[in-house]
Amino acid sequence: MAYRTNDHYASVSGSIDHRGREVQPVNEGEIRAIAENWHRQGIRTAAVIAKFSVRNPSHEITIQQILGDTFEKVFVGHQVAGALSFPRRIATTYLNAAVYPVHKNFFEAVTRSLQQKGLEITIFILKADGGTMKVDASMEFPGQTILSGPSASIMGSVAFSFEDEACLVLDIGGTTTDIALLINRSPTMAPLGIEIGPHKTLIRSLQTRSIGIGGDSVVKVVDGAVRIGPERVGPAMAHGGTTPTPTDALAVLGEKQTGDLKNSSTGFQPIAEQLDLSLEDAARRVVEQTCQKILEEARQMVDRINSKPVYTVHELLEGGRITPSKILVLGSPAHRFAPHLEKLSELPVGVVPRWKVANAIGAALARTTCDVTVFADTQLGIETAPEENFSQRIGKQYSREDAIDSAQTLLRQRALEMGAEEDELEMELVENLQFNMVRGFYTAGKNIRVRAQIKPGLINEYDTVAGLLADAE
Repeated sequence: MAYRTNDHYASVSGSIDHRGREVQPVNEGEIRAIAENWHRQGIRTAAVIAKFSVRNPSHEITIQQILGDTFEKVFVGHQVAGALSFPRRIATTYLNAAVYPVHKNFFEAVTRSLQQKGLEITIFILKADGGTMKVDASMEFPGQTILSGPSASIMGSVAFSFEDEACLVLDIGGTTTDIALLINRSPTMAPLGIEIGPHKTLIRSLQTRSIGIGGDSVVKVVDGAVRIGPERVGPAMAHGGTTPTPTDALAVLGEKQTGDLKNSSTGFQPIAEQLDLSLEDAARRVVEQTCQKILEEARQMVDRINSKPVYTVHELLEGGRITPSKILVLGSPAHRFAPHLEKLSELPVGVVPRWKVANAIGAALARTTCDVTVFADTQLGIETAPEENFSQRIGKQYSREDAIDSAQTLLRQRALEMGAEEDELEMELVENLQFNMVRGFYTAGKNIRVRAQIKPGLINEYDTVAGLLADAE
């Protein structure tokens, strides 16, 4: 049971080989018995993943049809993720099924609320890769919204970075700080898919790191040393909270002028006494330690990116070491931390315009993205695009150029269905492979795999919007 995702897991009969040929059929009685057992336990959403289903999804489709009488929603691996990687496809499909009920209930409530206010509008949702999709499409891929918060921050910063530079992005919130890297105005990508706890997935995502430290993190002294976060128990004491925070430290230093500043000083007095420092020196230590922790985590992230091939949303960067030359910060308390980050990092630090809501602006400016994978086997005479439930017969003369045409046609259709605008369909190939199958001394056929995507990026009007935002500051 190496692939077990949770207690409600079953390994069943049936198999497909690497070419998409059936080796063992599905046992319908076995599937129905499992369905009845899970239904009695109150399970209403299921996931079906078969090995090599991206080459032949027939077993997944058969099981989905059997389960359809029992479950509200059944996710199948070949539609959720079309790439080869059985363990990652299991995790990806499982997570989509796990988050579906909450996702569905939330967005149905949002839609009802808007309708009650007389707003009949199309809702777009940000995805982990920095692109968007319509809310209806998200019901089939709810897992793609995981880590959309950090992605929004990155997209909100893109317009304010520059070509020919690497730039760190720090979104400093109340509870966490999200860290990312822009290279030539392009976010870096997690090439294989994001990892969530023990689950390695095929969910395309911008490369980010979230740490448990922010403006409202709990500050305490443990064994004579300052500890900041990862807990947060409410707002800063300046705003009615009960525990001192880095925001209160800024208030003690006179760098924050709003809220109950006396409350901040009262809360920090025990911290100063335990450290045997003046009130101001204790506050200064907390602010510096907050910034040092953020910068150290950022350095570690850059080192991890440099230790492997570096992918941005537009290209694979070959050779060289990425060294950030600038830092962009956003988030409610970010402008207060900016001078301290600049002093400690010795890098110029810029505050993104409208820093308090820049991540929301990033979500609004992001364009619709998606990708399509096409497989072709000229020996078997079949072409498939598993995520699109597309298959057709092909001849021996079928080529990679034919696969590219199919991928781009299907990609365009899918992008428009998900809400893309016709003039923003900037397509690119991210995978283009061909393997010849040899029998004896002759080529018996070709195995072709092509993956195309709509490039993540901002809508065409983003320069105008960014200019207006910057002018408004």
